[in-house]
Amino acid sequence: MVDPQRGHEVAYNRWYERDHIYAGCMVGPGWFAGRRWVATRALKDLRFPEAGPVAEPVGAGSYLATYWVHEPEMEEAEAWARTQVGELYAAGRGFPEREHVHTGQYLPDATSSAHEDGVPLELALDHNYRGLVSVMIEPADATKRDDAIAALHAGPVRELLAKGGVDQVSSWRMKPWPADHNVPMKMGNDGGTMDRIMQLCFLEGDPTESWQQIIDYAADVEKSGAGRVTFAAPFIPTEVGTDKYTDQLW
Repeated sequence: MVDPQRGHEVAYNRWYERDHIYAGCMVGPGWFAGRRWVATRALKDLRFPEAGPVAEPVGAGSYLATYWVHEPEMEEAEAWARTQVGELYAAGRGFPEREHVHTGQYLPDATSSAHEDGVPLELALDHNYRGLVSVMIEPADATKRDDAIAALHAGPVRELLAKGGVDQVSSWRMKPWPADHNVPMKMGNDGGTMDRIMQLCFLEGDPTESWQQIIDYAADVEKSGAGRVTFAAPFIPTEVGTDKYTDQLW
């Protein structure tokens, strides 16, 4: 999740879309799907809570890039990315006028769908989802992480999916950066404790139309005793090949 510096919105969008998404990610070993999302000012205004470990301030982070990596090749993909990014920057193909708000690697734990035969998680970035909500949850102090995930997917997640706004919810665990991780930019805030649960909620429609469902979901998470939401943020997909939304970020 990244912010371009003000005045560089169009240049950043074009650099990432026309160069970096491919040269810095998709041509690497194991990288098999990728999609970019954007949060306009109106979408940022929906985020909650006001303070947390992901975005500081809560409105930071205009663009979100999500990638799927073939898990058996993850170490190779990670090593390739470190070398590739360094070489791209050395060749003048970086973009210093940007700031990472939060960047991390996550491994999948659980996925629930609103439909018995819904979109597989592996296809979620290629499916034409019109909205994505990123949710970060810290498990309750007395709750083991695996127990929290099981409780969430058996209760609050199932209830959220039944309301019709969200099509699928996946829960993920943080994968620590390796000790020799070295890239030519700061990676942003840490996002919370190592026990955090990062969730991706994919929607067929505009997230603003069902945002009350996300607010209610956060309340249900806390009522369940499994944990508490530390970040909830809606995004919509970028329109590839255009500069749409670059004038709506602030």
